[in-house]
Amino acid sequence: MIETKNKRDRKRLESIAVHAGKGKRDQYGSHTTPIYQTSTFVFENVESGAKAFRNEEGGASHVYSRIANPTVEELERAVCALETFGLDDADEYSGMAFGSGMAAITTGILSVAHGKHIIAQDALYGCTSQFLKEEAEPMGMTVSFVDTSDLFLVEMELKQNPDTRLIILESIANPTLTLSDIEGIAKLAAAYDALVMVDNTFATPYHIQPLELGADIVAHSTTKYMGGHGSIIGGALVAKDELFENEETWVFRKNLGGIAGPMDAWLTTNGIKTLPLRMKQHAANGMKVARYLEQHPKIDKVFYPGLETHPQHKLASAVMKQGYGGMISFELSSGFEGGVTLMNNVQLCTLAVSLGAVDSLIQHPASMTHSVVDPEIKEKAGITDGLVRLSAGIEAAEDIIEDLEQALEKC
Repeated sequence: MIETKNKRDRKRLESIAVHAGKGKRDQYGSHTTPIYQTSTFVFENVESGAKAFRNEEGGASHVYSRIANPTVEELERAVCALETFGLDDADEYSGMAFGSGMAAITTGILSVAHGKHIIAQDALYGCTSQFLKEEAEPMGMTVSFVDTSDLFLVEMELKQNPDTRLIILESIANPTLTLSDIEGIAKLAAAYDALVMVDNTFATPYHIQPLELGADIVAHSTTKYMGGHGSIIGGALVAKDELFENEETWVFRKNLGGIAGPMDAWLTTNGIKTLPLRMKQHAANGMKVARYLEQHPKIDKVFYPGLETHPQHKLASAVMKQGYGGMISFELSSGFEGGVTLMNNVQLCTLAVSLGAVDSLIQHPASMTHSVVDPEIKEKAGITDGLVRLSAGIEAAEDIIEDLEQALEKC
């Protein structure tokens, strides 16, 4: 079990969420950063255009919105501020915003690990797993999947693959809610000259800050909790400037074309302002719903880091100081058919993929998000036919429980 420094002031984090990312005041004094909904930027003359292309002014040169955009930059500063809060060298980090979480993850992987070996957590978001399983090798990478919650297995994999460049895992795994010892893995990776990328979508920086635990890169699907309202698609990476520059991650984003659009960036920045408030309610509801599900006779197992029965509960308690998040997974004793029946009978909970919205979202991985994942990987990761994933919203917990109760009666 690892121990962390409890040096964060959550009131200050709440203030950072509201104010982070703000740049120079615009010429009209707009209270919020305007949406710079433009594809290109105008130059005063040829000389100013030449300086912009050579980036002689420092910072981001505004030439074309596929390269940089002022609204997108505000989002990048905001995500970076949250993920680096508490770090002494926070000013050495930058954020990069993308058009989707997968654009962020794949751009990060391609820029860092091309031509090298990757060690991947066995339980990952379905599209991340599919990319690594089916597309990484033709792109010049090799991949092995391992249970990253077991440090011994991670080290054995590093020894067997000395060309490992990247270890990729999720702070809270999708959909099994497994936690890994990020600090321990980061120390192992450093000893073998590898980097660690952590997808922090489930936990958000309100609950876990992987960079403080030694991770090199943090990834997000900002579609989820960062945006918070199910209205945008987006992604982000945060890492040291030196890493982004050495690996040419900025160049990869420019040439692959994955930058976030101004409207989505603006909406996400507004969502971030209420992130701590929402996460507090998501976590409170998550705990209440998980305790209810744990006692239900039609449910075999409940996976929630806040429950004492969770395999990594002690680890979760060490790194998650403000509750255990709003994500819950549970196994129905009635298996695949039970999952389908439950999905077809919920009324308050919304039957939809994705997560982190203000309303409760429920889905059945075996028939939905993870139907594309290799069966062997699913079995190894514990993604069973009866597994259900619930994103507890910010409704009254009692109403969420009542809805699950009436739907479970039909299973």
